[in-house]
Amino acid sequence: MVVRCVCGVFWEFCWMTRFEKIKYKPVPVRDLLIEMKDLSELMIDLAYSAALFNSRLLAEEVIELEKRVDTLAYLLDMSAMMAARDAEDAESLLGVTVVAAATDKISDAAGDIAAIVLRGIGIHPIVLEAFGRMEERLIRVQTKPHSILVGKRLGELELASKMGVDVIAIRRDEEVIVNPKKDEVIKKGDIITARGAPGGVEEFEKLAEGAMQTLES
Repeated sequence: MVVRCVCGVFWEFCWMTRFEKIKYKPVPVRDLLIEMKDLSELMIDLAYSAALFNSRLLAEEVIELEKRVDTLAYLLDMSAMMAARDAEDAESLLGVTVVAAATDKISDAAGDIAAIVLRGIGIHPIVLEAFGRMEERLIRVQTKPHSILVGKRLGELELASKMGVDVIAIRRDEEVIVNPKKDEVIKKGDIITARGAPGGVEEFEKLAEGAMQTLES
C-alpha cells in the first residue's frame, strides 16, 4: 500500500513493516502504465490461487509484486508531475494518473487477499474442495543453479506441448517479465510463475529445483 505525504514534494512508501525511499528514474509514462496493468492482472490470478489452494509461496509472490506496483505508481506520478508544464498539460495527464491510481488499488486488493493466507485466516473447506477440481493451477518456483532449465530459451523447452505448462511471469531481481517471449533465457535464481495442469506444474517445479533432470518429449 502506498503512503503519500506531500510537504513540498516528498514521497515515501510503506513496504509492509519498513519504509524505503524510491529513487526517481525517467521512464515513459506509457511503459509504466502498461507494466502496472500487466502486474495487477497477474496479481489477481496469483492472489485467488493463493487463497483457494492455501499457498504461502503464491501469497508471498503477490506481496513482492505489490511492492513493484507501488514503485511504478511513484515513478508514474513523478513523471506526470514533471511533464506538466501548464494547466493544459496537467489536465491531459489527469486521465493517466486516475487509471494508474485505480490499478494501484487493484494491486492493493490482491495484497489483501494474499494476507488471508499469510495470516492463516483461510477459507471454508467447501470452497477449497470446489476449486480443487480446477483443471489449471498456478505455481511459483525459483530456479536452482543445477536445474536443466537454466540457460535455455522458453521456446526450445516446448513446455506447453510437453507438459501442458505456460510460463506467465519471471521475476529477476527488481525486473518482472510478464508473458515472457519464446526467446527469453531462463537464468539461475529466476522466480517463475507458471500455469498448467496439476501434474504438469508439479513436474515443472521438480525441473526448476533440479530434482528432475530430464524433460520428456
